[in-house]
Amino acid sequence: MLELFPEGFEEVDRPEGVELAAYTDAGGEERLWHFFGGARGDDVPEGWEDRWRAFHQPVRVGSLWIGPPWETPPDDALAVVVDPGRAFGTGSHATTQLCLQFLQELDPGSLLDVGCGSGVLSIAAARLGFGPVVGVDIEEPSIEATRENARANGVEVEARLVASDDPLPPAATAVANISLDSVEALPGRLDVHVLVTSGYLASEQPRLAGFRHAGRRTLGGWASDLYERT
Repeated sequence: MLELFPEGFEEVDRPEGVELAAYTDAGGEERLWHFFGGARGDDVPEGWEDRWRAFHQPVRVGSLWIGPPWETPPDDALAVVVDPGRAFGTGSHATTQLCLQFLQELDPGSLLDVGCGSGVLSIAAARLGFGPVVGVDIEEPSIEATRENARANGVEVEARLVASDDPLPPAATAVANISLDSVEALPGRLDVHVLVTSGYLASEQPRLAGFRHAGRRTLGGWASDLYERT
């Protein structure tokens, strides 16, 4: 299937086994017959190309609204419009929502977003009055997505590509919605007073040298923690 449809195909669990499905034309169906000795063709329902949008619903977190560009934000919200793409982060995940809750309770100042992904937290922070805002990530698609989404939202966010062991830019506050191991590796690289962390389960909690635990929130089995420099 990878050779026939390198652009992708779908795996569907059936009682009798796994079904492999490709969205293709008559020529593709003929290739399937030739390669596998059999295939079943079904007409694709109208509007199939937009069905993926149903998986990207807006969320409201306090004064913030985070949603895709085809949805309309309410008039009373600070809108963060994010086009789902190659980078992680649409605002719907519990860890993102928990970080957004903490950010709305902190005094706005300079902010560092570690593992910025699509830029949701960076853009939300800018909307909340934080500045300057810097987002860093180890993946180039994340940097591109953060820059594009920041431009679309009309906010200033500097996005930088970093290596996993690079020193990080100083800031008053940092937010890191990444894995537990990555969070625990941060203290030696950070020069911040306040740190918001997430990306791990409620049964887990980072141990961070040089920081005092100051608060915790949980949602749907996930957790976010607030730390202050000692």
